[in-house]
Amino acid sequence: MARTFTKLGKQIAIAVKAGGPEPENNPTLRAIIATCKRENMPKDNIERAIKNAMGKDQSEYKEVPYEGYGPHGIAIFVDSLTDNTTRTVADVRSVFNKFNGNLGTQGSLSFLFDHKAVFTFKMKDGMSMDDLILELIDFGVDDEYDIDEEEGEVTIYGDPKSFGDIQHYLEQNGYEITSAEFTRIPNDLKDVTPEQRETIDKMVEKLEEFDDVQNVYTNMKPAED
Repeated sequence: MARTFTKLGKQIAIAVKAGGPEPENNPTLRAIIATCKRENMPKDNIERAIKNAMGKDQSEYKEVPYEGYGPHGIAIFVDSLTDNTTRTVADVRSVFNKFNGNLGTQGSLSFLFDHKAVFTFKMKDGMSMDDLILELIDFGVDDEYDIDEEEGEVTIYGDPKSFGDIQHYLEQNGYEITSAEFTRIPNDLKDVTPEQRETIDKMVEKLEEFDDVQNVYTNMKPAED
């Protein structure tokens, strides 16, 4: 949990430096705060992260992706937020080396993953997903979506470049956004054996231990329930 809060704090820092500390005037910050609440990040932590981001001595974080192949030919994409790329690339490379992987150049695996903006929001009484998607299709929103009946929530996927426009539409039309983020979806899944899956899972866990690492994606086919 502490590691999750650290990662969210970095995202808050970037949002504040880019758009200011006031959520009502900074849509990116509003979206991150929604995600913080979803992850049960205390209000004091959120406010402290915003205040720290306004400090003159705050480190400048940069978004840096790392791409390569892990064991058994599985593609691995690592998203990071770092104030020291030398440290981060050394950490990431050490894990690739430990698992006999190969860290490639930036952009080398981008063709294997679709970059998407992801919004999760509360369903409204009488809402029509067909009508909503039709309204959002001009923003590059996909016609496929996920519904969580138990939580009463919908998750949609769209063009990352339209993140702000999608968020603005949902907010202006009274939808309560509970999470807003970016993700990478593999477009070519690979089958693995249970033993191979265990190795890849261990590699992903090692990468996720670094505070600089935000998310790790693979093109490994999900395990069947």
